[in-house]
Amino acid sequence: MLNTAICFLWIPFLISIGQLGSTSNFSDNTVQFNECFAVDTVSNPKKNRKHSKGKAWNNHPQQIPGKVQCEWYDLGGEGIAFHDTDTVNNGSGKLNPANGTFLNEFRMNEGVDISYTKARDIDNNPFNKVEPQMDQLYVGWTEPGEWINYTVNVKKSGEYLVEIMYTASGDGSISLQLDGQKLSDDLLITSTRNEKETIAWRQWHHWNRIDELGRVKLKKGIHVLTLKTIMNGNMNYDYLNFKLNE
Repeated sequence: MLNTAICFLWIPFLISIGQLGSTSNFSDNTVQFNECFAVDTVSNPKKNRKHSKGKAWNNHPQQIPGKVQCEWYDLGGEGIAFHDTDTVNNGSGKLNPANGTFLNEFRMNEGVDISYTKARDIDNNPFNKVEPQMDQLYVGWTEPGEWINYTVNVKKSGEYLVEIMYTASGDGSISLQLDGQKLSDDLLITSTRNEKETIAWRQWHHWNRIDELGRVKLKKGIHVLTLKTIMNGNMNYDYLNFKLNE
């Protein structure tokens, strides 16, 4: 069995930006992502991935237990790594103009809509239920029927608690699949709208975290996790966090 240690270093980026609108997430003002992990030939990756021709973002499966960052979806494009209702990234390069900065241009030529959290009372507003980190990428402008694939490495079989960091301009729901098989009933995403909000577009920027969105059973190995928007849309997805229920 092959067991190889691989390390990735994301060099810090210095960026300043602005945005008004709803959208998607990852990254820091000075982002440094440094992770080492072991690649195991556990399970059978080719068998598990048979229904998907996509590849992990940066050839780096996201690790479970742990956070699945929603903007690190697979490579492969429309119909393989994701399905979006249009071909335009409504955040990167559009709402956030192409100006040479990492956050404004992240995956801007792909259909998945991506933005990032901003200060100046945009995403650090008084109506947040949970305070987000600033300059974090997230997926937004979601519509019912849209889906995104993530290659993940489940390190241990078992039951996992699912957590989500999000905004929702109205109640909605999502579903989670593993290798094309539904993991649970549709999961309710509760609205973060607030009637006291005086700025209409900021209804898409009230952040919250659901600590126990659902419970799912996962098997050890390399898999494809699919996040699908079922009802309403109008939701922004920062990350899904999978915690082993021991």
